[in-house]
Amino acid sequence: MAYQAVFKRYELKYLLNDAQLQHVIQAMAPHMQLDAYGDSVIRNLYYDTDDFRLIRHSIQKPVYKEKLRIRSYHRAVEGVPVYVELKKKYKHVVYKRRLQMKEERVQKWLSGGDAPEDSQIAREITYFRDFYPNLHPTIYLSYHRLAYYDKEGSSFRVTFDTKIRARKTDLTLDSDHSIGTSLLPEGMTLMELKCAGSMPLWMAHALTEARIYKTSFSKYGTAYAQMIFPEIKEELFHVR
Repeated sequence: MAYQAVFKRYELKYLLNDAQLQHVIQAMAPHMQLDAYGDSVIRNLYYDTDDFRLIRHSIQKPVYKEKLRIRSYHRAVEGVPVYVELKKKYKHVVYKRRLQMKEERVQKWLSGGDAPEDSQIAREITYFRDFYPNLHPTIYLSYHRLAYYDKEGSSFRVTFDTKIRARKTDLTLDSDHSIGTSLLPEGMTLMELKCAGSMPLWMAHALTEARIYKTSFSKYGTAYAQMIFPEIKEELFHVR
């Protein structure tokens, strides 16, 4: 059976300027350290329907939403494992199912082939694939990530994403991650706090001291708003 994992947690997002970033990094030093993929370029393929049903539903901020993506922490040349992830969010709680396998097996599976294994996560992903018609990769997203975990062993994690780029072409994980449209304002970093419950008190103090406030930022949602919806709107305008 392939590596698999299930996560249930809150994910809080913040946009930081350089001064705020340095303040948080200093506050983290006694408590956090880089994890196994702590300094990496993450590549993602997001799946959606022909009419972008998943992301259109997501940006309406519903009580429940879900998405499917393939993720790689390295350039996905032959033999390099990737992760297929089914991510659901209900009442602000994130539930994520993840399987690790070779990309060629994932592509065949998500294109309509048999599941590579018989497990609960595989069955959920197959059901998702069959429920949404014509599911296929629609956006490539990459970013540079620093990921930290708690030295004391709690589930608290912190990630910092920069150089977030998206594109609608060359939708493979074996491609140049530096090509695409930038989604973040110059000099800004996206920070995510991932926790099963409340955040540590020291982090709450750091956010208050640096005047850092929670925000709403979806990478795929931003890519859709900036790169896909304008084209759809233009097509509708010309049709009318």
